[in-house]
Amino acid sequence: MATPEESIVDCDLAVVGAGPTGLFATYYAGFRGMRVALVDSLPELGGQITAMYPEKAILDVAGFPSVKGRELVEGLVAQAMSAKPELLLGRTATDLATDDDGLTLRLDDGSEVRAKALVVTAGIGTFSPRPLPAAEGWIGRGVEFFVPAFEPYRDRDVVIVGGGDSAFDWAIHLEPIARSVTLVHRRDAFRAHQRTVEQVRSSSARIVTRAEVAALRDADGGTAGPLAEVELSVDGVTQVLPAQAVVAALGFIADLGPLQRWGLETHRRHVVVDASMRTSLPRVFAAGDITEYAGKVRLIAVGFGEAATAVNNAAVVIDPSAHVFPGHSSEGS
Repeated sequence: MATPEESIVDCDLAVVGAGPTGLFATYYAGFRGMRVALVDSLPELGGQITAMYPEKAILDVAGFPSVKGRELVEGLVAQAMSAKPELLLGRTATDLATDDDGLTLRLDDGSEVRAKALVVTAGIGTFSPRPLPAAEGWIGRGVEFFVPAFEPYRDRDVVIVGGGDSAFDWAIHLEPIARSVTLVHRRDAFRAHQRTVEQVRSSSARIVTRAEVAALRDADGGTAGPLAEVELSVDGVTQVLPAQAVVAALGFIADLGPLQRWGLETHRRHVVVDASMRTSLPRVFAAGDITEYAGKVRLIAVGFGEAATAVNNAAVVIDPSAHVFPGHSSEGS
């Protein structure tokens, strides 16, 4: 791994974003014989899955009826490491310059990556959780935005706030472990997949709609001690629930950050690409959740295919004598 003192890294392909799509792009670039540098602002490989959902069951990856996030990442990392990439973790790509021969990425530690092509796989960019106003002062004291492990919630009364996939997924996983699970949402309609909603409805978890969290209190009715109860406003009527833990699953505020200064064509905080995963900049491709095109579906499985498309088309940019189609991976060398 390069250090800040090793200020210049030379490679064929730079990959920005070390989530599932970036890890598969790294592997595939190695499969095509490229030297790869993998950059991510997070200190660990795996992107959002590692940071937020390591225990979440993922149900839409081909070949796995169900796979935990951390297990999927472990497999992707092992696969990506076969490419022997230069890992540049805990560093943010801040500036990009392109020319006829290649491009240069400047990182926030002052180091540079010089490559012949770039694949951006940065997911939703940088992200921060949407705040729960009533939870101010309680973050880390009973209120969390993510559930990286389930065991800390054993035998606790848990209140989950939100109506999306994450809220319902965590309700399903915590219901067998917690003493009680209550899911609170401000509307009757949910953004979560209907199958997941039905699973929660058929469990012992309670769903309270048209409700908002009004206050959090300790056992003495104050805020100095451990969390003990949550006050809800349900259609204007006050309800108080026992709670030693609150999960605020209200989604994220996403920001493309420095990528917005690179001159890429974007649409609603996503990078516009064509069928070859080319962006509006020469030598720059993109894949995964960060991309936008007609008919785009944001699934991990889709990102894998986009990564292969981007790398195969980048191969021709890197070496004009190469072919976009590399042959089937099942064929012997």
